[in-house]
Order: sequence, then C-alpha cells, then structure tokens
Amino acid sequence: MVIVFMGTPQFAVPTLEALVAAGHEVRAVYTQPDRPAGRGQQLVQSPVKQAALALNLPVHQPERIRRPEIVEELRAMQADIMVVVGYGQIIPQSIIDLPPHGIVNVHGSLLPHYRGAAPIQWAIANGDPITGVTTMKINAGLDTGDMLLKAELPILPNESAPELAARLAPLGAELCVETLAGLASGAITPIPQNNDEATLARILTKDDARVDWSRPAAEIHNRLRGFTPWPGAVCHFRNAPLKLHLVEPLSELTSLPPGTILSGKPLRVSCGQGTVLAIHELQQEGRKKVSAENFRNGQHLSDNEVLT
Repeated sequence: MVIVFMGTPQFAVPTLEALVAAGHEVRAVYTQPDRPAGRGQQLVQSPVKQAALALNLPVHQPERIRRPEIVEELRAMQADIMVVVGYGQIIPQSIIDLPPHGIVNVHGSLLPHYRGAAPIQWAIANGDPITGVTTMKINAGLDTGDMLLKAELPILPNESAPELAARLAPLGAELCVETLAGLASGAITPIPQNNDEATLARILTKDDARVDWSRPAAEIHNRLRGFTPWPGAVCHFRNAPLKLHLVEPLSELTSLPPGTILSGKPLRVSCGQGTVLAIHELQQEGRKKVSAENFRNGQHLSDNEVLT
C-alpha cells in the first residue's frame, strides 16, 4: 500500500519502521514541528522525525494539519491509506475523506476504554491489571471510530508509564501491519465501539501530581507509576515541595491520620483506610534525588511529622 504516516512520539517509531520493513511505500511522514527543549531551549526533532530521516523518508512538519494548502498537499500524494500514531493534532474530516482505505490509528488501550490523550498513564494510575493496543478507523470523534484488531498485554506490578509504553509500542507495530494486510484482503470487518462502555483518558495536568494522602497506599503508588515522568507525584514537607520517586505499598496497617510519618525504618507514611506507604527515593525542590534514609538523616525528623 501507499501510505502517509502521521506520528510524533517514540511510541510511534516501531510502527513506522514496521510498515517500511513490511514493504509498504511510505510516501511521506508528518510529525510535529521541532520544539525547544532543555535548559538551552535548543530545537529538538521528534522521535518520529529522527526515525523517518534515518529511513530516508520525506518529512513534513506543518503547524496546523487542517490548513487548506496542507489538505491539498495530502490529496496530491494519492495515498491508499493513512496511519496515525500519537500525531498530536486532530485530523479534520477533509483529510479523513482523502484515502480510499481511510485512516488507521494505533491506540494504546483496549477501546472503548481509555479514549483520549493519556491511555497508558491512566490504565496504570487506575490499577488495571491488563491493557493493550487497538487499531481503529479514525472518524471525527475522540477515538470513537470502528475497531479493527486488538492485542492484550499485562501491566507489571511496578511498571511505569514509559516502561509500559516501550512494551506496547512493538505490539502496536505488529498489529498495524496485520491490520493493513487484513484491510487489503478484506479479511477484517470493522466493529463499532460500545459507547456505554467508554471511559476517558484525559490529558494530564500539573494538578495530577498532588499526592492525596487520604487515598490508599496502593492507589498513590499506582498514580506515581502512571504519572512518571510527568507530572510526577508531589507533596509538601515543612511547607516546601517534596517529589516522590520510588515508593512501595506495605501490608501493615496504622491508625495514625493520613500523611503522618511513622517512626522507625524504612521511611513510611500513613495513608487512607489505614494503609502504609514506604518511600525509598525522593527529592526536595532545587536538590538532587536522594534515598529516603539520607533524607531522614539530613532532616532530623521528629515524631509524627506530617506530609501534606
């Protein structure tokens, strides 16, 4: 097939590489413009752009994909199908209508669960044991198109969002190649999503980092894993921000109010429903990440100090 590929993050790279390896003609790759990043605010290419250049594929980086001149540019490419993986812009109907086989999206959840921008993060944050990838036909809604193929993957107990994404990405790549072959042969029948079962994986905000100690320890642990590396998990110690990096829910129980630092080792904090969370690594604002033991020794903790 002649393909136009649209994607930006590292999650999309295995799919692009798999399509080329499968013998498809990727006529063009569309990705987000280079953005400033880091302390020096140097322009950084997206992972998809880097992969496309390594594959000697033409790269396009429009600020807005819906501009009329971009739509006409895409029309002239005469692609059989378009593939979208985390592109970062809403695809308008004027583009959806262009390719005869439509637009296929590789989505990081088992639709209709976790429609939206952060399916991997919210699956972990909500403590789900299983997730997966779904290929679907893009329509004008938010991940509401007909489903094509699915593949499941267990979420590991201590897995972070980047770690899970790294395992899901090659699974999605394999599924996309299989999907295109099935569409070409007519072997795949699109299945409408059940909107009654749909859940939303809304985009993360800085407010999601706030640790609510009234939640059970396991829930705080899950949210930290899901919100790594951003927005993370942040509480306050002596009125200053404290970022948690590595925690562990324990089996012990306590009657102390949520947020209370327990005496003894390791560094433990009371949470909702009497549960207890061990903190192994943390970071004070403006300082390097340290072990909880070094933090305890440096701060000279008194009995029943509270994290808020």
